[in-house]
Amino acid sequence: MYLVYQPDGSDEPKRWNYNPRKIMSAERERIEKITGRDWSDFTQAVVKGNSLCRRALLFVFLKREHPPTRFEDVDFAWEELRLEHTRGELLLIREQVVDTAPADQREAILANLDQDIAEAEDDSATEGKAQLPVVA
Repeated sequence: MYLVYQPDGSDEPKRWNYNPRKIMSAERERIEKITGRDWSDFTQAVVKGNSLCRRALLFVFLKREHPPTRFEDVDFAWEELRLEHTRGELLLIREQVVDTAPADQREAILANLDQDIAEAEDDSATEGKAQLPVVA
């Protein structure tokens, strides 16, 4: 999964590979303190669109590049920050939809997923099999 940040006025978005399993312990602990959620709740909230959790995640990635960054300095319009699934994640989701989506909705869901897969960033540089982003 990618966290994509494109502040108003910027030409190119900033893209980070977001794998909850790769966030360092000090970063996880700081996120838990900021958000008041344990790590697994946080990862689910990020995917569901919780604004505070997404802000905390953006803070971590910005702080890695610019250590003096403070959480209070991180502010964004909703349209400036988004999550994007990798191609591998979308293929995994597609496999699950084939087995789980209601029959009357399956064709439309698969068509949307196929379009997203065609447009998704290639994640072939990452090692191993794609996993869904939420840590259980």
